[in-house]
Amino acid sequence: MNQISSFEAKVANGNGEQTLSRDIYRLGRRFDFYRMLSFYFTTVGFYFSSMVTVLTVYVFLYGRLYLVLSGLEKSILLDPRIQENIEPLQNVLASQSVFQLGLLLVLPMVMEVGLEKGFRTALGEFIIMQLQLASVFFTFQLGTKTHYYGRTILHGGAKYIPTGRGFVVYHAKFAENYRMYSRSHFVKGLELLILLVVYLAYGRSYRTSSSLYLFVTFSIWFMVASWLFAPFIFNPSCFEWQKTVDDWTDWRKWMGNRGGIGMSGEQSWEAWWRSEQAHLRKTSVRALILEILMSLRFLIYQYGIVYHLKIARHSTSILVYGLSWLVMLTVLVVLKMVSIGRQKFGTDLQLMFRILKGILFLGFVTVMAVLFAIGGLTITDVLACTLGFLPTGWCILLVSKTLYLSTINFEL
Repeated sequence: MNQISSFEAKVANGNGEQTLSRDIYRLGRRFDFYRMLSFYFTTVGFYFSSMVTVLTVYVFLYGRLYLVLSGLEKSILLDPRIQENIEPLQNVLASQSVFQLGLLLVLPMVMEVGLEKGFRTALGEFIIMQLQLASVFFTFQLGTKTHYYGRTILHGGAKYIPTGRGFVVYHAKFAENYRMYSRSHFVKGLELLILLVVYLAYGRSYRTSSSLYLFVTFSIWFMVASWLFAPFIFNPSCFEWQKTVDDWTDWRKWMGNRGGIGMSGEQSWEAWWRSEQAHLRKTSVRALILEILMSLRFLIYQYGIVYHLKIARHSTSILVYGLSWLVMLTVLVVLKMVSIGRQKFGTDLQLMFRILKGILFLGFVTVMAVLFAIGGLTITDVLACTLGFLPTGWCILLVSKTLYLSTINFEL
């Protein structure tokens, strides 16, 4: 699977560079309409369509997130005129959800095999493919094509990716899977997972039936599960306990190694991170601005969730959002204090470092106790704050990383 993913990434990078080339532009301008369609679908069209498919999922879920956090979906579904049409709407969604699973894309294959070998053989091969988790595999490769094609469109700089010709059936360590799929699948899968969880949690109180949510989001849940777990499902001996322990030990060693001269990405997390962000050092100002603007989408979670907290007492004042940023900055300052304390006192003055951590822990417990006793904070609010602040922290990391690498780019 890793070799196939590397090959798909290499081809997607090449198609991204072709899309940006003058040759594609000139051919597209001079072809007639039908030759242009043929040229599109036999070159970059498949990768562009794959990217549009994934972008549509993002637009759909962020639109749903806005509807549920702003209260528009609640007002629409509780409207008496809409209540009369809820059941017909569910029937429509149930029928189109069958096609949403991608069965229309399978139909040409079934027809081709049916004409050559018979429709009973075609149906049997289709069932065998599903039992072999072919849907999971190709959904995962959809993420590979989209990530590398989109990154090349935005930043350029495609490079050769070696795929190897060795023995393919072997146990890949978790560190290797993390290096290959962290940015292309795991991060995006977790983002979609948080979107689905927030949409489920804040719309449950007024939905009359859970089947409506299921029909709308079932295919997206399938895509999220494929992106997060496919590397482990198709990895031989992945769930063997001793292999798991060895992978965990190897991953911790890899995460703990500092980068430096002569260190490769397979030896150190820092060296891998620098190579993974190399495209930002050579990109244009327009691409950097677009990268920052796309990163700002993670601020939507915090802005919408803080007004639904019970401690906010249904207030719509901007001070609620301002206080949430004060909490966020306080957490960042505390983490920075722990980091500085570890550097200054961690080796020589361990007692001072432990005292510092103890003071910070007691202060945290005191503040939380006061908020629970007086402010009306609940466990649900704590979990909701986690869903709101984690994307904000990731946004700060992405923006600071982009700005830092852009300054290096301009200095060079």
